[in-house]
Amino acid sequence: MKKFTVTMLVISMLLIQFASAQTVMAEESNTPNAAENKGNAGPALANSAVSAIVMDADSGTVIFEKNSHQKLPPASITKIMTMLLVMEAVDQGKLKLSDMVSTSERAASMGGSQIFLEVGEQMTVEEMLKGVAMASGNDASVALAEKLAGTEEQFVAMMNERAKQLGLKNTHFMNSNGLPVENHYSSAYDIAVMSRELMKYDLIRSFTGKYQDYLRKDTEKPFWLVNTNKLVRFYDGADGIKTGYTSEAKYCLSASAMRDGMRVIAVVMGAPSTKIRNAEVTQMLDYSFAQYMNYPLINKGEVIGSLEIEKGMERKLDIVAPQPYSVLVKRGSNTDQIHYVLDMDESIKAPVIEGQPIGKLMIYQGDSLVKEYELLSPATIDRSNWWRLLKRSTKSLFH
Repeated sequence: MKKFTVTMLVISMLLIQFASAQTVMAEESNTPNAAENKGNAGPALANSAVSAIVMDADSGTVIFEKNSHQKLPPASITKIMTMLLVMEAVDQGKLKLSDMVSTSERAASMGGSQIFLEVGEQMTVEEMLKGVAMASGNDASVALAEKLAGTEEQFVAMMNERAKQLGLKNTHFMNSNGLPVENHYSSAYDIAVMSRELMKYDLIRSFTGKYQDYLRKDTEKPFWLVNTNKLVRFYDGADGIKTGYTSEAKYCLSASAMRDGMRVIAVVMGAPSTKIRNAEVTQMLDYSFAQYMNYPLINKGEVIGSLEIEKGMERKLDIVAPQPYSVLVKRGSNTDQIHYVLDMDESIKAPVIEGQPIGKLMIYQGDSLVKEYELLSPATIDRSNWWRLLKRSTKSLFH
């Protein structure tokens, strides 16, 4: 009887230990954002911000993240998408930087950060952009939105459509400037992606990287612009990009800095103060530049291959790199085995439309795939007419 009692006691103790272990495992697996914050096992960064991310601008590689896909109010960081749509419209010829923008009553009525536009006042697209980029002008944002789309509501629809095209899954806009409104949100990751796109434009970098400038400089009412992002004055290599604050969003910042040819985008959202926001972004940038480097593979504009065009007006299409391609590696890493491969057919039938997918650029380190990029046709090649094809066939008979 004694032996039986002791045996039962041992079994009970083992069951209790097993149950305790199961509870601990369950608690650990349910840790908030444990899967999302895989970068948190590394450096202790952005401790005070609700959400944060550091991304290599060239490759899009995430260096560190914390709650990076959490939907949060973005405040004035919203204007990154506003400026991106305007710059893309300029690129496409839909707008000119010299076009005049008139200030509507609605634009002039915007509160918060502004450049104090008066109803009917006119500025060029370039001047308005400067007012948005440096002084975070809510009024200038609405004026530009109305200029490009007719109404701010239509412009917001364009913002949301562009967000979808960029693959942003946690972003929805309700206005062009980020003033508080329900159902207006983004995430640190999505903002980093937008920022990468915007910082490709030299003009924007010339605005966001400047600490001070003027609007209406040669008038009776010059307006002194002081950049809301103080890092451009105090951090070596900082050249953008956008701050944000509302009582709901707290202190937000998407910052860009470049050193030794490597551009890094750092985003914090929901920081408790300006000082902490700037300090945490500075730490993330410092960590990135100290630990990593970009290994360049292909320069922008370099011909990386060609494609035979069957029955096309042109027989061959050169594949030109639309951007520089590089790989983010740890400093001191062996780069000897890094190489790229083009994964595409040798030929394709006409017609070929500009922007249509034609293959992939695969980057390897040894046998391991590191990164892949979709390749798009850099030009349109129409199908050749029968007379041209006949001449081409006849000519080939005599060669």
